[in-house]
Amino acid sequence: MSTIKKIGVMTSGGDSPGMNAAVRAVVRTAIYNGLEVYGIRRGYDGMIHGDIFRMEAHDVSNIIQRGGTILKTARSKEFMTEEGRKAAYDQLKKHGIEALVMIGGDGTFRGAVAFFKQYDIPAIGLPGTIDKDLSGTDFTIGFDTAVNTAVEAIDKIRDTAESHDRLFIVEVMGRDAGYIALNSGISCGAEDILIPETVTRINEVLDRIESDEHRKKTVHILVVAEGDDFGGAKEVDEKIRERFPELSSRICILGHIQRGGSPTYADRVLASRLGHAAVIALMEGKTQVMSGIQNGQVTFTPFEGVVKQNTPISEDMLNMIRTLSI
Repeated sequence: MSTIKKIGVMTSGGDSPGMNAAVRAVVRTAIYNGLEVYGIRRGYDGMIHGDIFRMEAHDVSNIIQRGGTILKTARSKEFMTEEGRKAAYDQLKKHGIEALVMIGGDGTFRGAVAFFKQYDIPAIGLPGTIDKDLSGTDFTIGFDTAVNTAVEAIDKIRDTAESHDRLFIVEVMGRDAGYIALNSGISCGAEDILIPETVTRINEVLDRIESDEHRKKTVHILVVAEGDDFGGAKEVDEKIRERFPELSSRICILGHIQRGGSPTYADRVLASRLGHAAVIALMEGKTQVMSGIQNGQVTFTPFEGVVKQNTPISEDMLNMIRTLSI
């Protein structure tokens, strides 16, 4: 077992529902095992400027059900410099922090890779991102909640689409990954789903709309990931209006509503498992790895192996969309 006595915990990058549950699990697992734990506010930016404080078990009471993050979060350009990383290291040493638990997404782990090439501090990452754009885990903290938020919104949009015989283009988050669009679109019976992982042939999309119109199918829901190669909802709507000027279409961009809200049970359980596992892993001497869930089991993947390496989109799911949308 490691001789680590003091650990730091931080949340970084975009917030995601379940981050608080993860912080709670880290703090209480550390204290249960006789470790001191320090919260680092605002991610790398707070690390650089010494916004660090001692945490006790009561500090994480009544937060498992809350969205956002009590530790705040930020993106830090300063940390991208050697001077910034040196300042962060000096602050960790000043507070006696010997190891880190880092909760975040792709940018967080990219920063971690750069940091640990310079400074030998043990660290475990937790995948906290609604986009599910990391490999090494079947699910990321916040993804399930974000999808359920999108599903609830799209279901309501379909009600008004039915009432007015309208076409709606719903844009969901997903700059580099289309998992929210894919899963929410399938769940809501979308007529088409446009995602970054596949090439969008807009004329084929328009042909399918025309075919639906000929069959007197008057309601169309198109779900578009913001990072689709053709563009977002506005670009798709422009093409639809050009070809079908008589068709009533509307755009709905869900935006940051997908980041907030109380986490689902799935995200609370996932965050709790991974937070607990991260502390135990540090105590066992593991470092520079992300804890994840694969086939229901906790696994660990090196930081370099998780960034910008999305789990491939299932071909079966892509084929199913066409079948079920007729």
